[in-house]
Amino acid sequence: MEDSPAWEPEVWGSAGGWPAPWGARAGPSLSSVLNQLPSAASLRYRGPGVLPWGTLEEDEDGERNIQTLAEAAEKDLQEPPPSRELPWPMQARRAHRQSHARDQMARGSRSRVAYWALLFRRSKEKIREGLHTLKPWEWTLKRIGGQFGVGTESYFLLLRFLLFLNVLASVLKVCMTLLPTWLDGGPTDPPGSGPSSPCGSYNPHPQGLITFSSQLFNLLSGEGFLEWSPLFYGFYPPRPRLAVTYLCSTFVIGLLSLLLILRRSVPGLKQTLLAESGVLTSYSHRVFSAWDFGLCGDVHVQLRRRLIRFELQVELEEADVRRRAAVRTLGQHARVWSVRVLLNLLVVALLGAAFYGIYWATVSTMQLKKSPLVKKMLLLELGVDYLSPIFISGVNLVLPPVFKLIAQLEGYTRSHQIVLILLRTVFLRLASLLVLLLSLWKQITCVGNAEDEACKRCGYSYKELPCWETRLGQEMYKLLLFDLLTGLAITLFIQFPRKMLCGLCPGALGRLGTQEFQVPDEVLGLIYAQTVVWVGSFFCPLLPLLNTAKFLLLFYLKKLVLFSTCSPASRTFRASTANFFFPMVLLLGLAVSAVPVLYSIFLIPPSKLCGPFRGKLSIWAQIPEFISRLPQITQNFLFFLGTQAFAVPLLLVSSILMAYTLALANSYGRLISELKRQIETEAQNKVFLAQRAVALSAANGAP
Repeated sequence: MEDSPAWEPEVWGSAGGWPAPWGARAGPSLSSVLNQLPSAASLRYRGPGVLPWGTLEEDEDGERNIQTLAEAAEKDLQEPPPSRELPWPMQARRAHRQSHARDQMARGSRSRVAYWALLFRRSKEKIREGLHTLKPWEWTLKRIGGQFGVGTESYFLLLRFLLFLNVLASVLKVCMTLLPTWLDGGPTDPPGSGPSSPCGSYNPHPQGLITFSSQLFNLLSGEGFLEWSPLFYGFYPPRPRLAVTYLCSTFVIGLLSLLLILRRSVPGLKQTLLAESGVLTSYSHRVFSAWDFGLCGDVHVQLRRRLIRFELQVELEEADVRRRAAVRTLGQHARVWSVRVLLNLLVVALLGAAFYGIYWATVSTMQLKKSPLVKKMLLLELGVDYLSPIFISGVNLVLPPVFKLIAQLEGYTRSHQIVLILLRTVFLRLASLLVLLLSLWKQITCVGNAEDEACKRCGYSYKELPCWETRLGQEMYKLLLFDLLTGLAITLFIQFPRKMLCGLCPGALGRLGTQEFQVPDEVLGLIYAQTVVWVGSFFCPLLPLLNTAKFLLLFYLKKLVLFSTCSPASRTFRASTANFFFPMVLLLGLAVSAVPVLYSIFLIPPSKLCGPFRGKLSIWAQIPEFISRLPQITQNFLFFLGTQAFAVPLLLVSSILMAYTLALANSYGRLISELKRQIETEAQNKVFLAQRAVALSAANGAP
C-alpha cells in the first residue's frame, strides 16, 4: 500500500485525532481537502485518539501506546461529533443521537439523580469497552480469519467460547461442592472393608504394596487413589446442605450454558436468515460495502483483502453449483437423487455397525476384567479398561473422512456439504456416547428390571457396581483423557513428521506435507468433548476444571498445527453457517447430555455406600426434604410455583407474548417486502430515465 500524504499538524490539532474547526483555518489546503475524503471520515468512526493513516502501527499483540490512550481520555471530555458525520448504520446513529440527547439533558439539569445517571451510564460504557479489550487471543483470531478464512476462525471462536463455559462451570463447582465440603468439617473417611449395610461393602483403596506401574494405571483409569478423591462423586460426605448445593450446581451450570449458547446463536440466526434471503450475498455488497476504511496498517489491510477474497470465492462456487443444478433434465435429477439415496443407506449401515461395536465393547469390558489372564497383566488390564474409549475414538476417527467423501458425491453446495457432514458426524459422536451410557444403564439397573435378583435388594446392581455414580464418572474421565491423548498423538506422531518428511522432498511429494484444516471434524471434536463434560460433571465434579486445562492446551496446539502444517482451504463456506449451525449443534449436545443426568437424578436410586445422597430413595428426594425445613411462608411460595394457579396464567401470558411477537414479525416481513418492491421500482425508474437521457442526447447531437 502506498504511503499516505503528510498531514499538517494545525489541521488535526494538538491531540492528533480530531480535525481542527473550520473557522480556525487560514484557507483551503491539501490537508483540508483530503480531510473530506471517506477514508478520513472513517477515522471518526474509530473514535478519538486515533492517528491518521500510517502514523500508528499496531504490533502483533494489538497494544497501544500510553500517549494515544491519554489523548483518547482527554477527547472523551470534549463535545462528541454530530451523528450525521459518523459513518455508522442508521441504528447506531440513532442510538448515538439518543445518548447525546440524554447527556445534554443531564448537563442542563441540576438534579443530582440525573448527574449520577449520566456518570453511571458513562462508567458502564467504559466497562463494556474494557471488557471487550480483555478478550483473549483477539489478534490471533484476526490473523487466522484473514489467512485461512472465516470457517477456520469459527473453530477457534467456538473453542474460546467453550473455554469460557468451562471456566465458569469450574468456579461454580469449586464454590458449591468443594468449599462446602471443607468448610463443614472436611471429608469423611472411606467406608470400611467389612459389610456395613445390606448392600454389601465398598472399599476404594487398593490393598498391599502399590508399585509405580499401579499408580500410573490408577491415574489413567481413575481408580485407586483417585477413586476416593474430590475428583469423583463418592468422595463427598452425606450432609444435607452439601447435597443441596451439589445438586443445584448441576442445574445452575446447565441453565447458564443454555442461556449463553442461545445468546451466542441469535446473531448467527440473523446472519443465516439474511444469507439465505440473498440480501448480503450479492457481489455488489462485497465490492462496495465490505471494505473497512478504519483499518490502520498493512497487515490489517492484507487480512481484510483475504477475507473478502474468501467470501467472493464461496459465492462463486455456490452460484456455479446452483447454475448446474438449474439446467439438469428430469433424468439427471432422478440419477442424482438415486445416488443420494444409496449413499444415505450406506451412511446408515456404517452408523449401525459402529453402534453395535460400541455396545459390544462396553458389555464385554466387565466380563474380560474378570478373566485371570487379564488380571495378571497390568498393561492388558489397562487396555481392557479403555476398550470402550478406544472403540469410540477409533470410530470417530475413521468414519468422518468417509462421510466427507460421501458428501462430495452428493452434488450439494459447499455450505450444504458442511451441514450434512456435521449432522452425520454429530449423530455419530453423540449417539456413540448414548450407546455407551445405555450399556452402563443396563449393567446398573439390570436392564430396568427392579425384580431381578441382583437389583432387588438395593435398586441397582450393588455387587458389580457398589458406587455406580463413581463408575460413570470414571468412564467420562477416561473418555476425556483418551480424547486428549489421541489428539496429542495424531499431532506429534502424524502431522508434524508428515510435514517434516514431505518438506524435504521436491515437487508433488513435498506438497503432500501441507494439509487443510478440517473444520467440521475439529468442531465436532469440541462439541463431543463438551458433551462428555456436561454428562460427567455430576458424577465427576472437577471434570470441567480438567476440560479447561485441556481446551487451553488444545488452543495453542491447534494454532501451532495451523500455522506450521496447514494451508488455506481450497474451498471455504459462509460465516453464517458457522455462526449459527455450530451453536445449534452445541445446543443439541447439551440436550443429549441432559437426558442421562436427569434420568439418574429422578429415577435411579443413589448408591447406599458413597456420595452425598446415600440412604435416599432418589437423588431428587433431598430437595423436598430441604424445602420442608424452610420457613412456612417460603414453603408455601415454592409449592405455589408448582400449582395450576401459577402455571395456567404463566402459560396464557406466554401465549399472548408469542402471538404478539409473531404478528409483529409478520408485519415487519410485509414492510420489508414492500420496501424491496419500492427499491426495484426506483431502480427501473433510474434505468428508464438514463435511457431517455441517452436518447435525448443522441437526438440533440444529430444533424
